[in-house]
Amino acid sequence: MARTAVVTGAGSGMGLAVALRLAREGHGVALLDVDGEAALRAADDLERAGARAIGAAVDVSNRSEVDAALGRARAELGPVGIVVTSAGIDRFESFLDISAESWDRMLSVNLTGTFHCLQAAVPDMLDQRWGRIVTISSSSAQSGAARMAHYVASKGGVIGLTKALALELAPHGITVNTIPPGFILTPMMRRAEERGDVADIDAIAQRTPVRRPGTADDVAAACAFLCSEEAGYITGQAINVNGGWYL
Repeated sequence: MARTAVVTGAGSGMGLAVALRLAREGHGVALLDVDGEAALRAADDLERAGARAIGAAVDVSNRSEVDAALGRARAELGPVGIVVTSAGIDRFESFLDISAESWDRMLSVNLTGTFHCLQAAVPDMLDQRWGRIVTISSSSAQSGAARMAHYVASKGGVIGLTKALALELAPHGITVNTIPPGFILTPMMRRAEERGDVADIDAIAQRTPVRRPGTADDVAAACAFLCSEEAGYITGQAINVNGGWYL
């Protein structure tokens, strides 16, 4: 059955791959991204390919922008049945160099932004007695990561939020799971390599058990399954898309 899916961070990387995959599954897709032009381009491409899609410029830390975008999604595509929260930021700073402003911004996008999007969408799912929520967290929230205390804390919060909502929403036909990606080649990862914040990508790939980096499509495939009818008995889980790294 076709649903309305909202995907944040859908202008590039994992979010874009998820949006494309859900559109191929037949769902109408609202692509939200702080880079509104990228979201609109992707939505236009999907529409030309025959999908139902809209794009919107949204900073997920701004509740009014989130509410407006979801209102538009309902009006143009129908009640929201699927949400994938891929919007996020990262930053590499030693713990003592993290300012209060940097800490607050990290949590406002990665954690509070997830809260905004889910709280805005869940009423639709309750009305339908069906819903699929997939949050994108991070393997670093499971293992820790040096010079990323604020990022790790924000993504750890996403995992905790996922587990709490899974218990609260399960009686209503709504599943809530998280994907903590491992070493995934995305524009964000490439920028980190260029800054020298991560080691050589090829070297990391050779230490990965499957001997390659992950792709955005790897994450999208797992996400599409979790959003399907067949995944109705899976909730509150962290589905690790990480190439075999033991965490």
